[in-house]
Amino acid sequence: MLAPATPAFAESDPASLAAYVRARAADADGKVDRAATGYAEALAKTPDDPVIAVRAYRAALAAGDAPLANRARVVLERAGVAPADSAVLALAEAAVAKPAPSAEVDKALARLGAGPLSFLVPPLRAWSVGQTDPKRALGLLELTGKNPIGLHYATETRALLMIGDGRIDDGVALLRVLLGVDRGGLELRMAAARLLVGQGRGDLAASLLAGDEPLIRRQRATLGKGAKPDFGFGVSYILTRLAADLGDDETAPLSIVLTRSALRVDPGNDRARLLLAAALTSEEALPSALAVLDEIKPASPYAPAARVERVELLEKAGRDDDALKESAAIARSSDAGVADLQRYGDRLVAAARFDEAAAVYRQAIDQAGPAVDWVLYLQLGGALDQAGKWDEALPLLEKAVALAPDQPIALNYLGYGQLDHGGDVATARRLLEKASSLKPDNLSILDSLAWAYFKAGDDAKALPLLERAAAGEPANETISEHLGDAYWRTGRRYEARYAWRAAAITAEGADAARLATKIADGLARN
Repeated sequence: MLAPATPAFAESDPASLAAYVRARAADADGKVDRAATGYAEALAKTPDDPVIAVRAYRAALAAGDAPLANRARVVLERAGVAPADSAVLALAEAAVAKPAPSAEVDKALARLGAGPLSFLVPPLRAWSVGQTDPKRALGLLELTGKNPIGLHYATETRALLMIGDGRIDDGVALLRVLLGVDRGGLELRMAAARLLVGQGRGDLAASLLAGDEPLIRRQRATLGKGAKPDFGFGVSYILTRLAADLGDDETAPLSIVLTRSALRVDPGNDRARLLLAAALTSEEALPSALAVLDEIKPASPYAPAARVERVELLEKAGRDDDALKESAAIARSSDAGVADLQRYGDRLVAAARFDEAAAVYRQAIDQAGPAVDWVLYLQLGGALDQAGKWDEALPLLEKAVALAPDQPIALNYLGYGQLDHGGDVATARRLLEKASSLKPDNLSILDSLAWAYFKAGDDAKALPLLERAAAGEPANETISEHLGDAYWRTGRRYEARYAWRAAAITAEGADAARLATKIADGLARN
């Protein structure tokens, strides 16, 4: 824990305090570049203040300012309050030195061993001695104890070190055992393939990367001359592997340290860039996340994934027009898949361009062929419905239900659509009763079912369901309006107007006008 609650200069250096305050404000707003600049200025004025240093350390990592991150790390280490993950950055700095200084490596590993990442020490130490003493390196991997996570990382390292040492048959045999347990071990397959190419065994590398998945195909095409089994390779692999295993909002700060450190050692590690962008997004540092994605070159195997992640980031940043343009570019590319078209259709729906969205969904259905998913028919039907083309939408929604008769969302859309467009109430009710039985806690489906009962004149069934739905989602405009209608028809006029007023809070356009009429005049007589 840091002892001081405020920076030491707070009373003696107003200019530095102002820089610190500006940095804090930028930090809170996700503008980590500005935050890092402010903390750097404050730290320059007060170079031994651990309160400034710890904030500078985190902001610098998020912003990618390696010199500031290391300057802050040294301050924290001298003060004895360095966070445990700072040892990861220290190790990366030692790894990029040529040759890696053994004293600095040992110091960083000793600090790692005293913290929660101690399970990484045996495989990392094995990589540090693997080039000069492979036998000793493999022996170090026996020191993992009973930690199952540490054993997993050590076993992967054993396989990679064997390949790097030329013991290819043994290494590949162990590798296949590991991949048999973990079919999703993409990082391990790619790392091994790079080492195999470096050993002149491109045939085995290709067998590890067999398959038609787009990423695997691109990896096969970009192996180049492969990789050398040096310390930097091992550090970058292990740190990236751990970041991929974490993949969690709560561990985003640690993932940032891991991936920044992996990139410090191996600037070409685009897998680490993708993981870093995701971690920065979790920390709301959206501009930095976008900047990281922009570093991934078009020729990279990870470029398509980066473009998809970029769309999601642009949308999250409120840049809807840019997200739509990026989605369009992906969908129009020569290697666009069904998911790319689907994503573009979704963005068009969000932009209320329903006819265009329908055309894109049709294209996706055609491309999917016999393997088409019911969701695409639901999306196409929904786009046509919102475009005011219910007659065209109906058979497509029925197709979605035929393909997925036990999917509540499809049943609900078709059932409620029938009610909304004057279809058969009894048929709609049966669809909605089934949807509600499959998803009894879904309040939107409950509202749809209640509305079917209301349309059938069964107020006794409708009202309690609407009250339950409204209690669960008091801000839902549709549910509140339906509840108001039910109250009015059962003579509870005051409660009806109260429910309509609740609905009117978020209503816009024609919905707002309709609610205003109801509040003023009540329901028209049938």
